[in-house]
Order: sequence, then structure tokens, then C-alpha cells
Amino acid sequence: MSLGGSFVLHAGPRAADHVRSNGIAPCDIACVPAAAGGPKGLALIPLDRLLFGEWLRDVEHIELIGASIGAWRMAAAATADPVAALDRLSEGYVAQTYPRKPTTKHVSDECRKLARAVLGDARTIEPRRGIGLSIITTRARGVLQANRSKVAFARAALANTMSRTQLAAHMERVIFLSPLAAFPTRAPDAFGLTRIALDAHNTEDALLASGSIPLVCDPVVNIAGAPRGDYCDGGLIDYHLLLPYHDLKGLVLYPHFVPQVTPGWLDKFLPWRRHPRAHSWLDNLLLISPSPELLARLPNSKLPDRNDFHRYGLDHAARMRDWKRAIAESERFADEVMAWLTRPNPALIRLL
Repeated sequence: MSLGGSFVLHAGPRAADHVRSNGIAPCDIACVPAAAGGPKGLALIPLDRLLFGEWLRDVEHIELIGASIGAWRMAAAATADPVAALDRLSEGYVAQTYPRKPTTKHVSDECRKLARAVLGDARTIEPRRGIGLSIITTRARGVLQANRSKVAFARAALANTMSRTQLAAHMERVIFLSPLAAFPTRAPDAFGLTRIALDAHNTEDALLASGSIPLVCDPVVNIAGAPRGDYCDGGLIDYHLLLPYHDLKGLVLYPHFVPQVTPGWLDKFLPWRRHPRAHSWLDNLLLISPSPELLARLPNSKLPDRNDFHRYGLDHAARMRDWKRAIAESERFADEVMAWLTRPNPALIRLL
């Protein structure tokens, strides 16, 4: 529980038992996932800076995997200078501006700037020693292949209300990965698992595709080295990255926006999937999220989100001011999480 602090802890049974018996150390962490969620990810960047700039800096091996802004955060975290890359991402994201009714091309152009901010002067990500990086994208198939209309997307959404297996007829999981990436190694569900090596010809497009929301952005077409087709937001399939973490030997440390793991982006509109019950894949997962007390201190009593672009309209200065304030408040969250990781108190853990 938060006990008035800035964060809430949830854990699977195996993770909770480990902390009670052994505490927690950087060498215990096998994987850090990062969810899709647009501007919400800004609130986690202060913690990312401490985790990857200090606490996890010299681990022997760790898997970083993300979708959408989570992919951008993990790509920045994997670089030789993670703090500088994370700062570029944060500053670039806050600085976005749009007209009242932006075109999909305009949004895509702004998102490409963010992908380039992560890369800095490089053309690809060359993770530092011991890091495996995986960037999740969605490749369109079925009714969505080469059909970017609202009607086609509505048909795919309707299929998802029936089952995620039916949605898989219209979407395929494609992961772009660095040489040391070794998770996941098997298709966890009907969406499959196509693994493509990151290189200088596809990294920027892979990062852009992972954050390209259908109907808001243009898809990224025919990414180099990957199957031909339209690529878009990895969060459509893996919104909160419900993946088979129990395949990993170590613990999974998951800084997250909310205290639950919703499978796909479309599932957040379905109450029976938005708050799923305990899942065997999450047995070794430690999930850390902002507490209600922290949220109450933020502008509008919430994390930044994509609706803020409409809430503030053309008052870009007000939105930027409030997002910067939210990031500053989230530094308290980061400091308190790091204090817990240094001296973990198992009494604060709630079971997932």
C-alpha cells in the first residue's frame, strides 16, 4: 500500500516471496517492460533516469521491451548515455504543438521527430553491454491491410469484443530487436511473433511505427527487413505488455501508470478485460505505479494524457507548463521508489 506515499506496489506470488526472503538487488531483475500510454509515460521518465542511469546501469543482462512511448523510453534507456536520451525524449514530447485539427501526416511528422530525439545523432540503437532491446509493433492484416478507414478499424474493434483471437485475424505482432534480445522467444498468443533485427535501415521506422496510432497517424509502410505491409502502434496488441514473463528466471520490474495489466489497447474499453484477474504469466512481476496521493498533487489530478491536446487546445504554453509540473512532481515518485528498492519493505506489497 502507499501509506500516503507516492507509489503503490503489486506483485505476483513468486516476486512477493522473493522480496520477503531475499530483498531485491539489480542482479535479480531480468526484464523491464514499458507500456503504451502516450503522455502518461512522461511521469515515468524521472524513474527511468535513476534506474538506467544508476541502479541497473551495470547489470550482467537485462531485457528491455516496450510499445509506443514505452518503446521510445526503453530505446533511450538502452543507449550508452540513457539520461541524455531520456531527457531528449521528455523535452521533445512536451514541446509538441499541433493546430486545432492536425492531419495524420502532421502527427506522424511530429512523432518521427521523437524517434529521432531518442536516436540522437545515431541511425540505430547500439545497446550498451548486457542489454537486449525489443520494440513492439503491429502489422495490419485482414480487413486492416491497406485499408486505413474508420470502418475497417471499427470492424477490427468489433472482432476484439468477441475475443482477442478474432482480433488476431486483423493484426500481427512484429518485434524489432537488438542482438542480445531474448524475450519473448515464442508466440504467446494468436497474434504470433515475427522477430526482425534492428539496423540502420529500420530503427527509426520501427520506433515511429510502435507509436503510430491508427486514424491519428499514418501507418509506416514496408519497413526495411520486415514483411511488407502497414505497421502501426504496438499497443494495439500489447497495450500493457501482458507477456509470458514466467519464462524468465529472474524478476520483472514494471514501472507502470496504473495498478493493473490490460492486454490490448482496445481492451481498455471492455471492463472484463481492462481489470483482468491474476495471471500465471505475472507470477514473477513487481508492478510499481503512482499512488492516489501523488495523482491528487498533479495538474488536473491525473497523469498527462493524450486528451490534454484537446483540453488545452491552442494554449500550448499552459499544457507545457502543466506537463512540466507533472514531471517535476513525479521526481518524488522516482525518489521514493528508489528508496524502496534500496531498502525494500515487503509490508507494502499487495498481491496482483
